Amino acid sequence: MDISMLRERNDAIMTVSELNNFIKSMFDNNRLLSSVYVKGEISNFVSHRSGHFYFSLKDPEGQIKAVMFRSSAMKVKFVPENGMKVTVFGSISVFPRDGVYQMYVTSIQPDGIGALYLAYEQLKAKLDSEGLFSDEFKKPLPRFPHKIGVITSPTGAAVRDIINVIGRRYPLATVYVYPALVQGDGAAKSLIDAIDYFDKSNLVDTVIIGRGGGSIEDLWEFNNEELARRIFACSVPVISAVGHETDFTICDFVSDMRAPTPSAAAELAVPDIRELAVAVDILSERSDRALIRASERARERLDRLRDSRALRDFTTVLGSKSDRLFELFKAATSAYQKEISDRKLSFVSNVAKIEALSPLSVISRGYSVAQKNNKTISSIFEVDTGDIITVRLSDGSIKAEVKDKSSSNGELK
Repeated sequence: MDISMLRERNDAIMTVSELNNFIKSMFDNNRLLSSVYVKGEISNFVSHRSGHFYFSLKDPEGQIKAVMFRSSAMKVKFVPENGMKVTVFGSISVFPRDGVYQMYVTSIQPDGIGALYLAYEQLKAKLDSEGLFSDEFKKPLPRFPHKIGVITSPTGAAVRDIINVIGRRYPLATVYVYPALVQGDGAAKSLIDAIDYFDKSNLVDTVIIGRGGGSIEDLWEFNNEELARRIFACSVPVISAVGHETDFTICDFVSDMRAPTPSAAAELAVPDIRELAVAVDILSERSDRALIRASERARERLDRLRDSRALRDFTTVLGSKSDRLFELFKAATSAYQKEISDRKLSFVSNVAKIEALSPLSVISRGYSVAQKNNKTISSIFEVDTGDIITVRLSDGSIKAEVKDKSSSNGELK
């Protein structure tokens, strides 16, 4: 229904949906509104699980609702955020069900900064906050690597530079090249597969990943989040050599070491065999000098010993030592004999004291001991008339029956 038909039916009554569809057709048929750029600040941003973006664009005096469907949202390199100033492109139309006009966005760019650079900064901040760039997780490079894995394009200058430098500096190392895509769609997947291969095969002890220089678009696959996490998890030390010295990628930060160029990566990976040869010569000379000094010190010590009195007058020195030893022996013998004599006297004295206190000693002088049931009787009150008691004498014992008893005052009991 167009506006002319509506004028002819000015007395007609329209439904809500007819009105909304009529307004929608007016928006859709307007050339300006079908292809428009709008600049504003993002607010109320929602990334739906379907993949669609829902948000509003606003400026100090107004706002408009916007939607970006999944097919377009998948192409956005950065993550839109509330408060971000952007320029969007799309069309203005009406959603008939709600009668609300909104912008249908097909592309979005940060205002004043490139989308790729913004995406790079966002991912860099995210991984840094998780600790993936921390030095404590950096693995040391082997000092003398045997096998080196190189991940790069098999036809670029980078692979030739790396092989040439390693061959010149350290021909003892073997180089294994994994041909990978380093630019464009699918490059990140190819690089991840290469890391997987070297990590799981245990073929190499160092990995170099990189390519020559280029624009941010050319190097973009080295800013892939999945690739960064795979490099971080790799058990083999990884050297990143992407682009030129002024180029930085996420791959550089997450690797165990960053090299400004592929050639520099090769230099970092291996020692220079010529420098090693010089170092060996220096160590050999130092070792020779050390042996000579040690030999000279030993000879000087031997000369001192040879000239010493102990070796020149051995009999006299030994005789004096023998006399001293004999004197010490005599002193030790005398001290030992005195200790034995003192202990013997002490023992005899103690035995005499024990004998003086012994009841047997008393008995030997004519006394006796009366016992009842093997217990010594010390009072007349401990026995009764008719009890059988034992009387111990110095040369034996007798048994007797108690006929009577009297106290010390003569009283009979």
